[in-house]
Amino acid sequence: MTAGRTQRSPFGRLPDGRRVELHTVVNVQGTELRFLNLGGILQSLRVADRDGNVADITPGYDSLDGYLADTRYFGALIGRYANRIAGGTFELDGRCYSLAVNNAPNHLHGGLTGFSSVLWDVEPFQGRSGAGAVLSHVSPDGHGGYPGTLDVRITYTLSDDNELRFDYFATTDAPTPVNFTQHTYFNLSGESAASILDHELELCGSRFTPVTETLIPTGEICDVKGTPFDFTVPRRIGVCIAASNEQLARGLGYDHNFVIDDTRPGTLHDAALVTDPASGRTLEIETTEPGIQFYSGNQIAGGPLGKNGRAYMKHSAFALETQHFPDSPNQPLFPPTILRPGAAFHSTTVYRFGVTDYRGE
Repeated sequence: MTAGRTQRSPFGRLPDGRRVELHTVVNVQGTELRFLNLGGILQSLRVADRDGNVADITPGYDSLDGYLADTRYFGALIGRYANRIAGGTFELDGRCYSLAVNNAPNHLHGGLTGFSSVLWDVEPFQGRSGAGAVLSHVSPDGHGGYPGTLDVRITYTLSDDNELRFDYFATTDAPTPVNFTQHTYFNLSGESAASILDHELELCGSRFTPVTETLIPTGEICDVKGTPFDFTVPRRIGVCIAASNEQLARGLGYDHNFVIDDTRPGTLHDAALVTDPASGRTLEIETTEPGIQFYSGNQIAGGPLGKNGRAYMKHSAFALETQHFPDSPNQPLFPPTILRPGAAFHSTTVYRFGVTDYRGE
């Protein structure tokens, strides 16, 4: 396959007979992205380490059956509303809306038929900024309980500089909450590695949103200083994950939204840096979003067997989901998420992959 170009191949059929396709993009450095039209799922991302050895750094499945049985949202696009909405209800312009309760007692990641289960229209492209595809979908009024017909376009671009860029666009014909993210998990040592606890994480967020027992934000925004949530300087993920802390107990580890410090509207700002001393791979994240959910893979054990028949275990991968805050439709002090007719939603997130000689302390 020629570098900088895309290729599509069959990946199976859904129970109703619709075809699922695998799209492959390779840049001049040999970095290879594979994604499905089903759920926009990042099925594989192969990146070189400090010695030039290439490995897949995203957990997932070798066949369609694994993704159809998956409950961990491996690699999927998330919408209409990423993260949780308390009780599966919200009020908008004086009317109450009810959504699916698929994470009792709350609504999670768009419900039972969210973007992760959509068969997206995919239009590949090649340009100066890289190669990739535009994924498009029209979510009808009332689907999943959400108001308004939502017209969505999401662009995946892999550049020759090893940047993977996601651009999200949407318009609506009625007021509706909108919060999109990409739910890829990573293990920078390679998806077959046992743990991410020795990865070093730095978050550009000096505050976070504490949660209740059901992982709904309390409405508070708290300083991380002096807590296990302080990643304002690089810290191994595993250093404090077992600390005696009410918030860690509620999340069974880290499963919290961090408030990004630099939130100038419409501008890309630094959100996170992850370094794997073992392989030398690094991941930098920039986003226009005000928040980022750090999930330390606390409950990914016990699902379908992954690639090469592998059983993924607790803390064998992490996710960093750029987003607006959870439950914002019910939290008047959080940044608003309501999209109205005549306005256009646009959000960008960039994953930048690199290497370092740093081998830990």
